[in-house]
Amino acid sequence: MAAAAAAVTAALSSLSLHPPSRHCIRLFLKPIFSTPILSSPAIRRQTLPKLAATGDIETSFFDNVDPNAEIPFVPPAPPEGYVPPPAFDELPPETDEQVAAAFEEIYGPAYSGESVLGNDVYVMDAKVKKVSSLLGRKKREKFNDGFEERVVQVRRVTKVVKGGKKLSFRAIVVIGDKKGQVGVGVGKAKEVVDAIAKSAVNARRNIVTVPMTKYLTFPHRADGDYGAAKVMLRPASPGTGVIAGGAVRIVLEMAGVENALGKQLGSKNALNNARATVAAVQQMRQLRDVARERGIPMEELWQ
Repeated sequence: MAAAAAAVTAALSSLSLHPPSRHCIRLFLKPIFSTPILSSPAIRRQTLPKLAATGDIETSFFDNVDPNAEIPFVPPAPPEGYVPPPAFDELPPETDEQVAAAFEEIYGPAYSGESVLGNDVYVMDAKVKKVSSLLGRKKREKFNDGFEERVVQVRRVTKVVKGGKKLSFRAIVVIGDKKGQVGVGVGKAKEVVDAIAKSAVNARRNIVTVPMTKYLTFPHRADGDYGAAKVMLRPASPGTGVIAGGAVRIVLEMAGVENALGKQLGSKNALNNARATVAAVQQMRQLRDVARERGIPMEELWQ
């Protein structure tokens, strides 16, 4: 390649060309090197000096070319029948379906999992949403089923094992939708947040229905006990409110009861009193159900 370049340079130096035109000749001779005939270095060393010496290469059309001149760009004429496209601001507004399809094509399906383009995607459950912390640690699932949660008690408990004492937390949670559904749950874990989450899951597994009248009170009186705890529940007139304390009040409020009387008899344990309240509620029955079972009208129950 060095010998071929030297031969081309010597041939160009013998020609009476302006310095700018030599660069154009090199560009003109570049396709010659790539031809199959001149692909071999030996053939190039023998052919290029002969071409330059005989003057078979025509270079006169480079004399009138000024490489420093500014050549204006003349666009080609459009063909017949050409209609330019409308401007971006002149287009009609896009519909919601078109915007959703464009968004899905770029970023994928939306969070709801509904695909506009018809792709098979994983539809997430609307009741459960998985969350994660900043450190990437997985948290408990957060339920969106309409139930409210209220923590009754969080205690630090210990378990005696072979190596010593094992510390953990116990949480009591009452959930309810304030429409007659209520549940009591308990859970233990090494951290308070995990204990509350476990107790909420346990409470959802033990949901009971509280019978209520149109005045948001009990249909009749009832007593319930759980362990050493005893709870007494009585209906109340409208405007009375919930007159109770401790875990009994929390259970009644989460159930949606607005007028009732409650009394704790015996133990003051929060978990036993909450479960005793649930046991007393399960003994209650609506008057229409009793009348239907007996086969008599409701008016005869008051006689």
